[in-house]
Amino acid sequence: MTIYASILAGGSGTRLWPLSTKMKPKQFLPLAGERTMLQATVDRLAPIAPIEQTYIVTFEKYRQIVQEQLPDLPPDHIIAEPSGRGTAASIGLAATFIAARDPQAVMGSFTADHLITNETAFLNALRFAENVAREGHLVTLGITPTYPETGYGYIQQGQLLAENGDGLAAFRVQRFVEKPKREIAQSFLESGGYAWNAGIFVWRVDRILDEIRRYVPQVAEVLDAVAQGIRQGRAEEALQAAWPALHDTITIDYGVLEKAQDIAVIPVDIGWNDIGNWAQIATLHPTDEHRNSARLHEQARHIAVETRDTFVYSTTGRVIATVGLEGFVVVDTGDALLICPKDRVQMVKHIVEALNGDD
Repeated sequence: MTIYASILAGGSGTRLWPLSTKMKPKQFLPLAGERTMLQATVDRLAPIAPIEQTYIVTFEKYRQIVQEQLPDLPPDHIIAEPSGRGTAASIGLAATFIAARDPQAVMGSFTADHLITNETAFLNALRFAENVAREGHLVTLGITPTYPETGYGYIQQGQLLAENGDGLAAFRVQRFVEKPKREIAQSFLESGGYAWNAGIFVWRVDRILDEIRRYVPQVAEVLDAVAQGIRQGRAEEALQAAWPALHDTITIDYGVLEKAQDIAVIPVDIGWNDIGNWAQIATLHPTDEHRNSARLHEQARHIAVETRDTFVYSTTGRVIATVGLEGFVVVDTGDALLICPKDRVQMVKHIVEALNGDD
């Protein structure tokens, strides 16, 4: 059995400036290997969601990049939103296109910029999630937490719903918790029964569209107009005409999942990393005896003098010398240079905000 894949590829990746820019954000960059994050996501899903059943939701300015990076993707499987209005609209839009083709389809919703290192476990979890979704549940894969992260949402597990006999289980979602304080996150870790919300979903297209209609009717009205346009062979025109009616940005979590009743979570350990900042990218690279790591242009060189726990990333052939640094990130792209403590990498987005203010 196979599913349809909806891959969200419209994010801006501001915390990975200066490598990630608004014209070429992180999902279109090779951050964890030779393939870009988008290409790696499609590759990973291929055994269960072939390219002809894959849809990419992005913006018009990225359409050409998507076509170049995924030459085998049918051109009409690139869904270009006129503007960002949150994941409720993005996921609903993909569900609308898929439902027009297969009203009983099961779709998975994924982001284009996450890393998953245990692909076998990931695919096994998706196959189990598909079976649970076909029973009518809205399914999310929850990441088994390994430390008290405060930057992620958490999912509390409730009643056992199903097991697959291979170590996987689905539980009814008891509640969603948004980005808790550290002491609360620590209590979640110690008590068990909680998972990180990674934004990986599996459901029947008719079920998610029904839930959007129930809880986010303003989005459903736009999706209905797009569906009519698809039936009439004027999908793009209908999308452009209907989209301005969306004024609010609504996430699928806040708009639907926190209100819906029949939600299942499958806790998984799949080597997940959202690669949301430079400190997380640093963890992907081997360290030396001083805990320094680097990803360098083949002609570049890092000279480290009394430097520890520092990550250097360079796309140029220049020598980068550091003296007396500890716990830093240094990123050199030729046209910009970032020097930042690892424990403050979340603030890189403010640089982008300042630069955008200069536009």
